[in-house]
Amino acid sequence: MMTKTPPDPVIKLTRSIADRPVYRRTFEKADGRYLRLYGYDPHTSDEISGQSLDMQAGSELRQHPLLGSWGIYAARRNNRTFKPDMAANPLAPSRQGMPLTEIPFGDFELCVFENRFPGLHRSTAEPARGHAKAAKADGACEVLVYGAEPTGSLATLGQAKRRLILEAWIDRYLALFSAGYSYVLPFENRGDEVGVTLHHPHGQIYAFPFLPEPQAKAQAAFDSGFELHTKLTGWAENYGVEEAGGMMAYVPPFARFPYEVWISARRRISGPWEFDETESDGFAHLLGAVTARYDAMFGRQTPLMLSLQASPGGENGSFEFTAQFYPLLRAPDRVKYLAAVEQSTGVFTVDVLPEMAANALRQSEYCL
Repeated sequence: MMTKTPPDPVIKLTRSIADRPVYRRTFEKADGRYLRLYGYDPHTSDEISGQSLDMQAGSELRQHPLLGSWGIYAARRNNRTFKPDMAANPLAPSRQGMPLTEIPFGDFELCVFENRFPGLHRSTAEPARGHAKAAKADGACEVLVYGAEPTGSLATLGQAKRRLILEAWIDRYLALFSAGYSYVLPFENRGDEVGVTLHHPHGQIYAFPFLPEPQAKAQAAFDSGFELHTKLTGWAENYGVEEAGGMMAYVPPFARFPYEVWISARRRISGPWEFDETESDGFAHLLGAVTARYDAMFGRQTPLMLSLQASPGGENGSFEFTAQFYPLLRAPDRVKYLAAVEQSTGVFTVDVLPEMAANALRQSEYCL
């Protein structure tokens, strides 16, 4: 599927941000993993020498015979880095004379690198014959580090950094789709309640060799005539939270998590690579605004899951892009757990009516 290519020099990306160019530098690490550094200025710092961290790959896909869904089986991930102290933070810049981190440079604006403990990887082996239908875990698992600072969030990083994150997402979308992967999912896990083991601000990107079931069902709904963008006008009064640049943040009337929020465009857009400048600005603003509203409303850093759901294969068509926030709180001190009935059936019990959640989020005062 995805083959290795020689590292690029520092190049200027096709898209720019308010007429400011964005640069990417591609660097191959000692263990063969790629590191891509993005910034408003070309990254030309010298590599810091030292013993690098080596990748721990080895995984396969197995299919559930009753559900038809695929699972990733990656035993080596059980040994991944778990809540290190600041001195051993693998997402921080490296320092001369100290053990290398994942980024062998003294500073950077934003970077993406291949996960050291991937569940999906471009060079996985054929699985051994077993008692379940199995397949190669051919894909990609990448880590997107928001910056050199060990603290911060989409609410506090600033609009310029959120725009840079968006451009990195788009660049990786296009590259991974070009490599032939069926579905690309940028996402962020935030907070102990979600299971986060590295608190340095970061997200991840998975590229799948198959179309996961929820996205396949969404594609089928869009193909059958569901038009999300036409619903927004009717939803705005009761479910809208905030609008910016042709983008709307809202609690969908069918939300499954208390205070779940989606962001989507007022026109049909398959993925963020189709955003114009105004929409890019509005989307970046709303990423920060929704996160800030959660933190203001709950009075704490809100544990949440964020995913970007774009068209499979990068194809233009009926699919409509959304960014979906799933907060894991139903009150400041009450976690929303997925208990037996939800895990077993997929039937959620929602403790807060979506229209009530939207009103509460609208009323929360925040500052970016």
